Amino acid sequence: MTLISLILALALEQLRPLGNRNRVWLLFTRYANHLERNLNAGAERHGVMAWLAAIAPAMVLSLLLFYSLKAVSPLLALAFNVLILYLTMGFRHFSSAFSEISQALGEGRDLDARIALANWTGQPTAELSVEEISRLAIEQGVVDSYRHVFGTMFWFVLLPGPSGALLYRLCSMLNHKWGSRSAGDDAFGLFAARVAGWLDWLPVRLTAAAFAVMGDFEDAVYCWRSQARTWGNYANGILLASAAGALGVRLGDPLRQDYSMKYRPELGLGDEADPSYLKSAVGLVWRTALLWLAVILLVSVASHMG
Repeated sequence: MTLISLILALALEQLRPLGNRNRVWLLFTRYANHLERNLNAGAERHGVMAWLAAIAPAMVLSLLLFYSLKAVSPLLALAFNVLILYLTMGFRHFSSAFSEISQALGEGRDLDARIALANWTGQPTAELSVEEISRLAIEQGVVDSYRHVFGTMFWFVLLPGPSGALLYRLCSMLNHKWGSRSAGDDAFGLFAARVAGWLDWLPVRLTAAAFAVMGDFEDAVYCWRSQARTWGNYANGILLASAAGALGVRLGDPLRQDYSMKYRPELGLGDEADPSYLKSAVGLVWRTALLWLAVILLVSVASHMG
């Protein structure tokens, strides 16, 4: 059921992509905002209470529905799995922006590419060159592919029913909203950030290893070991360094933003990024997804035979 659920959800998401601003996630965002307004008094324990109030009901309800549907019919449980996966994962969350930027650069419409990249990343892009646009798009695409595909896929496989996929997605959203609250005297988001780090520890490394297997293995491992820690966010550094090495492209490096040079460490080896590497990055992500599905199939067959 696990593998079939993943395949059906990915196929459905390709046929009818669901944007990030759908009603389900908007409803959860409003609920999270309500919890923050009523529980945030600046202490970490308040963040723990808010986190539990946001996550626990969704987890309990998903498990109750899954096992209730499974008791009626396995097909109903399968449909429920596919629905939750459809809401929580998918390539189109990032590939549509990726394709728009790639097409604009290929047609020489640099301004359109900058606008699309700014809408996607939320960063200033008016001063970026074609090489810098390509670099930043690949970086955002690699990180988004992990957040929307591999991290969600890992926890869906590991936990019963669709609870793992739901847990990872909701925790990622709370970390995005509250994780920065640990700065200064406001520790409200500290627990959300810590849990997100725990959930990411193993799947980040498995994703980076899969990038290495599906690309240039030696360069990917070398970049991972020697460059990942130089990145501000270590988890993202692992993903980006491994992907850059696997692709044979240089990521990181300074960017021209806000009329100044924004320093960033170098990631990867080889050529400077250009629009052709955007397609290579998409290919790497797809090959990695197929590798994960193949591994899940082998594990499922071995478990069934055992």
